Amino acid sequence: MPRSVPVVLAVLLALALTLTACDGGVHGTPGGSGVHDPYFPRAGNGGYDVGHYDLKLAYDPAGAHRLTGTATLTARATQDLTAFDLDLDGLHVDGVTVEGRSARWNRAGQELTVRPHDDLRDHETFHVTVRYSGTPQTLTDPDGSHEGWLRTADGALALGEPVGSMTWFPGNDHPSDKATYDIAITVPKGLQAVSNGELTRETNSSRGRTTFTWHTAEPMASYLATVAVGHYDISRSTIGKDRLPAYVAVDPAQTKASRKVLAKLPEIIEWEEHTFGAYPFSSTGVIVDRPQDAEYALETQNRPVFPGAPDTTTLVHELAHQWYGDSVTPSTWRDMWLNEGFATYAEWLWAEDHGGDSAQKTFDTLYAHGEDDHPHLWSFPPGKPSDAAHISDDPVYVRGAMVLHKIRQKVGDTAFRRILRGWAAAHRHGNADTGDFTAYVEKQAPDEDFGSIWRDWLYGDGKPETR
Repeated sequence: MPRSVPVVLAVLLALALTLTACDGGVHGTPGGSGVHDPYFPRAGNGGYDVGHYDLKLAYDPAGAHRLTGTATLTARATQDLTAFDLDLDGLHVDGVTVEGRSARWNRAGQELTVRPHDDLRDHETFHVTVRYSGTPQTLTDPDGSHEGWLRTADGALALGEPVGSMTWFPGNDHPSDKATYDIAITVPKGLQAVSNGELTRETNSSRGRTTFTWHTAEPMASYLATVAVGHYDISRSTIGKDRLPAYVAVDPAQTKASRKVLAKLPEIIEWEEHTFGAYPFSSTGVIVDRPQDAEYALETQNRPVFPGAPDTTTLVHELAHQWYGDSVTPSTWRDMWLNEGFATYAEWLWAEDHGGDSAQKTFDTLYAHGEDDHPHLWSFPPGKPSDAAHISDDPVYVRGAMVLHKIRQKVGDTAFRRILRGWAAAHRHGNADTGDFTAYVEKQAPDEDFGSIWRDWLYGDGKPETR
């Protein structure tokens, strides 16, 4: 017996050391690479939720167009974790730390897998810092359009829908994980850098560089983050009785052509607040630039981006997204019609309220197109796009708006306006899917039967019959 006591003690000591090395006995598993989005299965990651991004970037559009960055993510584990993934495409990783300690990592395509020194407990808040550099790339979407880091005549413009943000910062690149942001961009003196939220600081260094620091206090999906670097004509103003700050940045070559439409910004914001409810963010504005590889506008949060001077209809559309898409964000890319159907219907309502065609006339004109003369409109239902290449096609936008008009016909104008405002308020700064929306509508009008609208207009194949 006396000889066995040291043996027992040695075993217990070894066990204690093992538990300490595994962070007190945490037996975690790696977080998933991708959240199984129906159209972009590799987008996003499992095992954690990001609460805040702190991005410190430096970019020089001359020469190699080199970007250097330090991204610090504050996140919460949603399970016991031995490793987790971040989405990052192309750029070189210079180092990774978790809670200030060096972490092992490896790359496989867009996946940056991080193995912290100590396992992470479920519900534990942690900080991961990634230092990276390189020449950020432009991606080609399944539909052939371009996103990511886009060069302009004098700088660059970052557009992220659906997965382009991973070309310029590492993160959980899926709309289901929204976070707040601090973005500081250092550029050569004489250039400007515009982003989301509010400009909190502008500092000049002795090395001939200027740093612009932007803060976004409300949760934002990664695809809505933007950075615009170049020369801009800047205007600042306030809108309405609440003095909502507006920051407008326009490429000087587009200033004259943009002036008349951008003068309508206060009128449009005030009309949309009356129609959709209180503006959901702490500032608004517009960015007008000249990207070389993109010809589409995008509803980047706080200040949508336009590839040249916008027209009034497009400005109405992109600003409506601040409610529908930016504040109420789709849970998956299958729910894209909740963005685009609402923003398209906002165009119809604006026209109706400003001397144009009524929404009913717009609906009737579109419906008059048969399956032969407008096949794309009826090629698939808005609630179920055929694949990733078609989430921005006519059925998502136009037929999505037609679903809303059918609801309006069913419940009447007063109840419909209440639904528009109530839906935006019920999911303010959150995520929602199509099932959430149909359930919300049915709850607001419990005496109505929406079955045929959901079956024929939202999910049905081909051209529905009118009833």
